[in-house]
Amino acid sequence: MARLTAADVACWLLKTSTPPDELSPGWGAGEERLLDRCLRPSYRIGLLAPGQPCLLWLSGRHHPGVQALGTVAGAVDDGPGGPSVPVRVRLLHEPVPRAELLADPAFADAEVVRMAAGSNPSWLSADQFAAVLARADGPGLGAWRA
Repeated sequence: MARLTAADVACWLLKTSTPPDELSPGWGAGEERLLDRCLRPSYRIGLLAPGQPCLLWLSGRHHPGVQALGTVAGAVDDGPGGPSVPVRVRLLHEPVPRAELLADPAFADAEVVRMAAGSNPSWLSADQFAAVLARADGPGLGAWRA
């Protein structure tokens, strides 16, 4: 693919290998959390902007898939530990399993599938994001249903 542009990105996908209950102890389904997510230095961090949709993707062998939905909550911070971005995300009542998304032709070619070991941030196209939203459920997701 050619160089990614802001117009290509319907949703930023931020990976974690740490389950949500360890990432933010006491985080319950339907609750929002403000998290800082580490980023790999690249031109992509210049495309991130407050208010853009994002999701938290759990990688690894145990329950991989979409864990939370939210938005980029601020500007990228290029601190001494490397770049990071604040995100405000709501933990889903039921995660959207990776296996279920792989079965959807609209999602099957997502970057997170093609390059599972890729770094943050990854991204979803409009069709790929729609495949996630079609499977996400639970109270508090009204804004995502619009």
